[in-house]
Amino acid sequence: MESVQSLKRRIKSTKNIGQITKAMELVAATKMRKSQQVALDSRPYSFTALDLLANLVSIPKLELPLILKTRETKKTLVVIITSDKGLAGAFNSAVFRTVEAYLSTADLSVHAFVAVGIKSIKFLERKGIAPVETFVKVGDMTELDEVIPLANHATAGFLAGKWDRVIVYSTHFRTALRQEVAMRELLPIDTNKLKNSVREIIPEHGRFAELHTELEAFMIFKHTEYIIEPSATELLTVLVPHLIQMQFYFLILEANASEHAARRLAMESASNNAEDLGSRLTKEFNKSRQALITREIIEVTSGAAAL
Repeated sequence: MESVQSLKRRIKSTKNIGQITKAMELVAATKMRKSQQVALDSRPYSFTALDLLANLVSIPKLELPLILKTRETKKTLVVIITSDKGLAGAFNSAVFRTVEAYLSTADLSVHAFVAVGIKSIKFLERKGIAPVETFVKVGDMTELDEVIPLANHATAGFLAGKWDRVIVYSTHFRTALRQEVAMRELLPIDTNKLKNSVREIIPEHGRFAELHTELEAFMIFKHTEYIIEPSATELLTVLVPHLIQMQFYFLILEANASEHAARRLAMESASNNAEDLGSRLTKEFNKSRQALITREIIEVTSGAAAL
């Protein structure tokens, strides 16, 4: 049987770990709600920009800018979005499993990779793949300015012909208890895909889910006449990159919310395990202490009897 002193140390350590994981659980829950709120607060801009885009591309005989034109896919850019930190359960490993399944059937010679997050950088290193660009420290409370370099890199490469398609692997936030890895194709741009991206900002259940009714009412685009100067083509050339930036921004925010939700669940599980372990150790400690007291009483009574 383990000594009383050793059990005391283990009980103290377990309680300390439980306090830390409980605090991390509360912090993760707060950050998750903030990430959701930031994404939802950016919806009005996205709705207005999408409404304008839907009207512009419907103009007959409009000369579309290069970024809106489809072409033969010769090379694909794969963007992998993970976290910088660990202790988030299966958040990162789920993304890696999905990417590995894609890589098992893909020709790497016609693919380029961008890693977002330290974990994705290490994943590509293990696979012997050198990313064309890396981005770190875009977690927690991400600002739009932090995402613009990533969006501009993907857009510039597309316009320069370095790749003809951009896909992103990230985590889709369905509810606080359910997150799924999703693959989205951001380029070449498609208005229907943009609409889906805006829809996916709102979770299916739980807090904010009631906003779906408001969203569907807004997403019925109206054919509005605009007076545009100098031309619709030049306006699209400026507008579309902004929409791509917002798409990347939404994906990062959604990944942030998913990371914090996964970490909250992981820390909740760790706190419960620490509590269970502490309870078992306390029982073992009481048994050891009781056995020690019983042995001392026996020794005292045996000594008294011998005298």
